Amino acid sequence: MAEGKMNKLWGAVIVFLVAAIIVGGVIINERLSPAQPVEISLPDATKATLKETPGLERIFISGGVVAPGLYQLKSGDTIPGLIRSAGGVIQNADTSVIELSISIAGSANSSQKIDINRADTWLLEALPEIGETLAQRIVDYRRKSGPFRSIDELLKVPGIGDSVYDKIKNLITVADL
Repeated sequence: MAEGKMNKLWGAVIVFLVAAIIVGGVIINERLSPAQPVEISLPDATKATLKETPGLERIFISGGVVAPGLYQLKSGDTIPGLIRSAGGVIQNADTSVIELSISIAGSANSSQKIDINRADTWLLEALPEIGETLAQRIVDYRRKSGPFRSIDELLKVPGIGDSVYDKIKNLITVADL
């Protein structure tokens, strides 16, 4: 009789442990799963692939992607395909807003301004007179003091004087706060 009770007890313990392992696995999977998938909605008039838009050549993808940079558009490219070309969305990226910038061939004003509130050091280093050290100082200043309210606030960063500022002021911007 005691053996039957022990078998029932062990059976209950085994069922409990299996259930705990399954529930724990589901919880761990949910916490470690990548960010929500990127969903881009386009008006019906623009649902076509990018190949139907004349003059497009390149697209700059930055932010929460694995490999930010300038990508060549090919016939039939789609926005989700371009994001995949940039290595996909990084884990924990905020996918609630996705900004893609497309340059148009022959456009008189095809250059883009660098947002000093969002740019990583590698992008800041692309600015004239801004090397690795100054780029890191800009990022450190932004982390310590909060976002820049205007581009001229960049003059408060150690090492950036009027001379450097004059060379980059037309190449930078600050995002709306």
